[in-house]
Formats: sequence, C-alpha cells, structure tokens
Amino acid sequence: MRSCCILFLVLLVLCSGCSNSSNPSPLPIPKALETSPVTLHSKGTDHKPEPDTTRQTVSHRKKSERAKSRRQSRAEESYRALSALRHKYPTIFKNSGTSNARRVSLTFDDVPDEFTGKVLDVLKEYNVKATFFVMGYRAEKHPDIIRRMVREGHLVGNHTYNHPLLTKLSMVKFKQQILRTDAILHRIIGYHPKFIRPPYGEINEQQVRWAGSQGYIIVNWNVDSQDWRGLSAQRVMSNILTTTRPGSIILQHAGGNVGGVLNGTLEALPRVIERLKNKRYQFVTLTDMFHVRKNNA
Repeated sequence: MRSCCILFLVLLVLCSGCSNSSNPSPLPIPKALETSPVTLHSKGTDHKPEPDTTRQTVSHRKKSERAKSRRQSRAEESYRALSALRHKYPTIFKNSGTSNARRVSLTFDDVPDEFTGKVLDVLKEYNVKATFFVMGYRAEKHPDIIRRMVREGHLVGNHTYNHPLLTKLSMVKFKQQILRTDAILHRIIGYHPKFIRPPYGEINEQQVRWAGSQGYIIVNWNVDSQDWRGLSAQRVMSNILTTTRPGSIILQHAGGNVGGVLNGTLEALPRVIERLKNKRYQFVTLTDMFHVRKNNA
C-alpha cells in the first residue's frame, strides 16, 4: 500500500513537470515593435492604377480644334457678308477713307468710363483729334467726360445703348438701341451724331438700309489693334503699325478696362502717334475723313 502511494506521488510530479515544459515563458517583444504603430491599408490602396489621360487629352484637343474651326468659319462668313454690304451700300457703310491722302482716324469704342480720361490725356498731350463711339448707358453715368471730348475737339459717335449683337435683335429693338443713345447724346452735346458703329462690327442689310434712310453712316474699321484681348503694348503697336495705310480707320478701346485689359493700348498710344507722325500721317476725325457734317439733323 505504501509503495503504491509513493508510485502515485512520483507520477504526479512527473506530469506536473511535463505540463510546465509545454507552456514556456513567452519571448520578450522587441522595443521597436512595442512603440511603433501599425498602419492598416484598405484593400487595393497600395496599388491604385494610374488614370489613362492620353485618351482624354486627345479628345479635348479634338474638341478645341473643332470649336476653333467653327469660330473661324463664322468669322469668314461674317466678313464676306459685311464686305458685300459695304460694296452694295458704299455711301452708307464704310470701313476706310480715301487712300489719296496720308490721313488716318483713331477711333475708340465702349466709352466713357474712368479709363477714358487717361486716353484723352494722351491725345491732348500730342494734340491729336479722335472719334469716340459712345454707349448710351455709360454716357448717362459720365456726361462730363462726353462734354470734355467735345470741348477738346473730338468727335462723338453712336455705339448703341448697351452693346448688344445687333444681328440678333428685331428691327424694333435695333431702332431703340440707336435712337435711345442718340437722344442721350443730343441732351449732352447738343447735336445728333452722324456716325454709328455696330458692336462687334456686326449689322445686317435691313439695319443698314434703315440707318441710311435716317441719314446715318455706319463705320467699321480696317485696322484692328485687338487691344481688347489684353495684349501688351508691343503687340498693340505691331497690330496697328503693320497694317495702317493712307485712309485707315484704326480700332481701339477707351472704356471697359476690367482687370487692366486695356493697359497695353494706353501704353502703346503715345508711341503709335509718334511713329505715324514720323511717317507724315495726319490724324483726323471721321467727319474730316469723309467730308460730312457731324450733325445728323
């Protein structure tokens, strides 16, 4: 009996040792792993494919080219239509004077506003007379600038009330644009301006015929400074000087200098005047260019 008890105790000790050896103490965790956070990534984030931009770029380029082609086609169509009108109505619709004399006309659109005074300052300094095409609603806001134009010997023309595309208007609305501005200018300067310049140079045959029946003359241009594009003074100068000929009517802008878009034309103006004077050109208003009265009475 005693031997059995001893055997049982021996077996119990052996079993206890086996149990302890099967569960060894865990290995120590490296310090770097204890302190460094683990970042988990969502599925597929590490290997997101690059977008295929080649096809998008080609598509965008084709759309831009098609849009440019459409604009060019419209511009060519408009040029042909306006050219036909000038040939059909030469006494009513003009874009240049005679080439027999070295005379040119500086014309400024979209006036008046605060910027216009700076252009007037340059013209006064060089003793040059110009023609200003006035928008009716701006004349209402700045009548003193209109009076200054007349006082300093410049000519005033009609550029509609608020600069719409005339070819999109009915005849009733077209007439309102012209006659409303005419009435505003008459109150300010005391005469009815003879000359009309259609915004964007666009006008249709019915409108030309009506203007002629009322004694007006439509005047566009044959030298475009393109200053409204925000060009540098050098580019504005180049656009004017490389295309000016005897009888040229030069288009610039003296109103609407939003964001400094017309700073180039203001900076270029003294140099343009000096260069053309050196070439023996005389600056005249449109009444002197076409030998007509300024008053459309």
